[in-house]
Amino acid sequence: MGVLDGNALAGRLTDLLGWDATDSLIRCRSCGDGGAMARVAVYATAMGTVARCRSCDAVLMTLVDEIGGRSWFGMPGIDALEVRRA
Repeated sequence: MGVLDGNALAGRLTDLLGWDATDSLIRCRSCGDGGAMARVAVYATAMGTVARCRSCDAVLMTLVDEIGGRSWFGMPGIDALEVRRA
């Protein structure tokens, strides 16, 4: 399984959140490292997608899509997510 960067999440984050969060700043709950969502390590398989911290390898985000249009989205390792308002 190859490692992608957070830009691989752009389309799904836009679908789920209504905006592209890849340039938003995040902070890892485990180690406190921060930076753009685009920096995370992304592992995508047929079973789902996991985003991990590049500094400590903690799970930052999980995304699983079900047949029928349901999605399960969790951000257990993200302490803070920057939201920009126009």
